[in-house]
Amino acid sequence: MKRSIFLFLSFFLLVSIAASAQIQKAKAQWSYSFSKPDVKKGETVDLVFTATIDKDWYMYSSDFDPDLGPMLTTFTFEKNNTFEVVGKLKPQNPKTKFEEVWNGNVKYFEGKAVFKQTIKILADNPVIKGTSEYQTCSHVTGLCIPGGEDFEFKGLKVAAAGSTVAPESTPAESNVASADSTENAAAAPAPATVDSSSSTLTEKAPVAAAANTEDTAADGSLWAFALAAFLSGLVALLTPCVFPIIPMTVSYFTNQEKGKVKAFMYGISIVLIYTLIGTVVSRLNGPAFANFLSTHWLPNLLFFGIFIVFGLSFLGLFEIVLPSGFVNKMDQKADQGGYAGVFFMAFTLVLVSFSCTGPIVGSLLVASAGGEVVKPIIGMAAFSAAFAIPFTSFALFPQWLKSLPKSGGWLNTVKVCLGFLELALALKFFSIADQVYHWGLLDREIYLAFWIVIFAMLGFYLLGKIRTPHDSLLEKVSVPRLLLSIITFTFVIYMLPGMWGAPLKALAGYLPPQSSLDFDLSKRSAGTAAAGNSSEIAGKYSDLFHLPHELNGFFDYQEALAYAKKVNKPVFIDFTGHGCVNCREMEARVWVDPAVLQRLRNDYVIVALYVDDKTELPESQWYTSKYDNKVKKTIGAQNADLQIVKYNNNAQPHYCLVDHEGNLLVKPKNYDLNAANFAAFLDSGKAAFGK
Repeated sequence: MKRSIFLFLSFFLLVSIAASAQIQKAKAQWSYSFSKPDVKKGETVDLVFTATIDKDWYMYSSDFDPDLGPMLTTFTFEKNNTFEVVGKLKPQNPKTKFEEVWNGNVKYFEGKAVFKQTIKILADNPVIKGTSEYQTCSHVTGLCIPGGEDFEFKGLKVAAAGSTVAPESTPAESNVASADSTENAAAAPAPATVDSSSSTLTEKAPVAAAANTEDTAADGSLWAFALAAFLSGLVALLTPCVFPIIPMTVSYFTNQEKGKVKAFMYGISIVLIYTLIGTVVSRLNGPAFANFLSTHWLPNLLFFGIFIVFGLSFLGLFEIVLPSGFVNKMDQKADQGGYAGVFFMAFTLVLVSFSCTGPIVGSLLVASAGGEVVKPIIGMAAFSAAFAIPFTSFALFPQWLKSLPKSGGWLNTVKVCLGFLELALALKFFSIADQVYHWGLLDREIYLAFWIVIFAMLGFYLLGKIRTPHDSLLEKVSVPRLLLSIITFTFVIYMLPGMWGAPLKALAGYLPPQSSLDFDLSKRSAGTAAAGNSSEIAGKYSDLFHLPHELNGFFDYQEALAYAKKVNKPVFIDFTGHGCVNCREMEARVWVDPAVLQRLRNDYVIVALYVDDKTELPESQWYTSKYDNKVKKTIGAQNADLQIVKYNNNAQPHYCLVDHEGNLLVKPKNYDLNAANFAAFLDSGKAAFGK
């Protein structure tokens, strides 16, 4: 009897476990989309499978040994004549770990998984259906649950195969044999017009810019900007307008009911106010103004003026203050008490400290102005966090006040040092406008001369040899000031050889191009060793643009293709810009590498296409782009349109290796400071061209 009961209970337990197992579902929710909204028949498009994975769970990828053990993610399509699969499934950046239970490396996703599958469209209304299989596992319990579901992709617009989206007969892709091409020595045999249908971009399709998977510089620059903003907030605390306010603020909260809670709300209010400023700036800018703000003479000269004004203010020439009536009204609101009073007290702090923080905040907003949406918000949040933390911390722990140094002349020293830095940074904006419009007012040696003088004066100021209006008499030089002056003068000495042609790699991207030097010893010492066949390939716009490192090449797309066909070499396209910091850094740190330089010089026909140049072309060469329906009048506008329409990208630097018809040989490359990687990239293009 007991045995029968035991068997019954065991059976019941097994049935219960089985029943409970049946209701367990894989911990992922799927969505399906296309990489672009419309294509032409015969073109390819990526299917994007996106899984949102539950917290504490992970999903196995599809790109490791299927015999290892775990269930790989797979997608099986229902076959029909409306599309065909091209290549393998591509998981996007999975993580890798060694699992002892399988005795091997597995790849997996946490939080979010993205898979892409390229297909070729064969019909007007493609039917794209199938089923998926995958496995999710728990980090906490170790439980693994297989999953699978039916999927279907809908909403793709398919144009007729004969339709075109690229500009017809544009100067960027027209036949070189035109009336004005006779002046170019390289316009030998005119190449056939490039077939724009080879591009995978269709009209109004999304353009790959900073989101390019290979272009990780964007994320890095955002983190660097946030760190710079945070450090700027810490510096702002040391200014004469802010530092003395800390003890007064702390004493206010120590005498309040629920003082610690209000102190915490005070810090949050500071962050909210500054972040709101960043949000407003981001919305006013908008992505449409990116190119205008970064390259047009008006905003660049405006930013130049702002930095100069802020720099002179920090040096003590005048103070930037807000209207006293406005500040007084905010102060009255702060006296009302309660949480509303805490907010207005934070607002009053922002206003009262404006004469010191305004230049720093303004500089951050100017640095982030370029059509960015996230960058100003991130910058202000990071700045205000550093600004708010000390106020909140000292209010929560007032005993820490005893460790604060007393206010004094050292605060003005910090402010003056910032003034010198503002003056130096102002030159960058003037330099961009000068390069884009070819004014020739701020060449490399003039720019360097300004920086050498500014930083030399900063060094003498730190030693007490120069005094500004609000400085107290310096009787002796402290060790920190002495160390800072050593660093400053070392930087000055480092810059001096740049006046005669030293590359100054540490400043790559922040200085005007080396080709703007009037006297370059490196060129003179090189003589004609690298001159090659420069006279043979001199062509359009060679009076406006110059390649670095004595390289020879073109600045017109069709000329480069024509010459490449003549000499039977692949083409290296450099989509660049006058105001592109990363472009200059690549040239100074990667192109200069002997392995890279040798390949560029011997294996390729180089064409540099400046996308931000404002040189206006004759009206006969204007055209209306079918991408954005705007008239392209300048060299830069036409180069940028070519990059978008032909190569589906608008980021710089962007390097394309193409054949004589402009077709890509290998996947393009963006910002990458690894010279070995870049040399391998050039080798792969040459090998593909040879095939």
